[in-house]
Amino acid sequence: MDNTRSFFSYALALILLMVAGALGYMAIEGWDFLDAIYMTVITLATIGYGEVHSLTRAGRIYTMVLILIGVGFVGYMGAAVIQFMVEGRIRAVLGRRRLDRKIEKLKNHFIVCGYGRIGKVLCAHLRHEQVPMVVIENDEKQLPLLEESELAFLIADSSNEAVLVRAGIHRARGLIAALGTDVDNVFLVLTARQLRPDLYIMARGSYAESRSKLKAAGASTVVSPYEIGAVSMAQRILRPTVTNFLDFAMTYKRRDIQMEEIPVSPNSRYIDQTLKDSRIRQELNLILIAIKQNDGTMMFNPSFETRLEAGTTVIAVGHPENLARLGKALNPDRIETE
Repeated sequence: MDNTRSFFSYALALILLMVAGALGYMAIEGWDFLDAIYMTVITLATIGYGEVHSLTRAGRIYTMVLILIGVGFVGYMGAAVIQFMVEGRIRAVLGRRRLDRKIEKLKNHFIVCGYGRIGKVLCAHLRHEQVPMVVIENDEKQLPLLEESELAFLIADSSNEAVLVRAGIHRARGLIAALGTDVDNVFLVLTARQLRPDLYIMARGSYAESRSKLKAAGASTVVSPYEIGAVSMAQRILRPTVTNFLDFAMTYKRRDIQMEEIPVSPNSRYIDQTLKDSRIRQELNLILIAIKQNDGTMMFNPSFETRLEAGTTVIAVGHPENLARLGKALNPDRIETE
């Protein structure tokens, strides 16, 4: 940024020098602006095409002064231009190589395809939770925003197999298709599913009729932002207190209360213990809302006699620090790998 500002400062100074030189010839020799600026340009450029008109004694002295002052500055300006172009190119190449090395080292990450309105919000939440990710965006206009975000990114077509491989799809935990149109998302899901049959793929679907197509293409989950938004608006009208509580619990900006889901690892010390014996509620001051069983069913408000089994998922509400302690106890393997 500093080099860019300096470059434009030099360019402005050169323009002012040329205008000042032309005004000097107009005042001393009485020439019109075109003849004066022409004489100034050929003098500063040391081209030597010859004088426009015969110079008076004062005009010759002015020309010598203009040469001594201007030619050195023009040479310095030319060097600054070359330095600006070379350094900018080198910076871009080195920055891209640094990003490529960063992407090559990523494992168990998410690939976010599309950095539009949905993608930006999604990446902000994932980044706050320190989830590793790679962003693929086709629109070069988003390049300044991506560089400012310091995310690992690729400016390329996300439906291209080589681009997905470069983003580490064979090492990824999941892929999120958040492109602008459902057609693009369908094609992206098809391509990703062919490369990784076992990959978790979440797709954005703007229209209800696209849901079946995205599912058929291989999407694990299809989410409609408009449908979610409409349902949220209805719930705010019908159940404002409940929705306000969920907003407090789900937003990543809250520091006093959050809602979290934590998978139970086979290595957890709580395996086969009842909630009463584990004393999770008492010692960590958490509210256990539900437990997702291995068969996918949800057990809401589990009793004290409920036993924790490997593979289940605990949904709890409480202070973020207490939730982190519970996560370390229920899933020690995940903590170690991260």
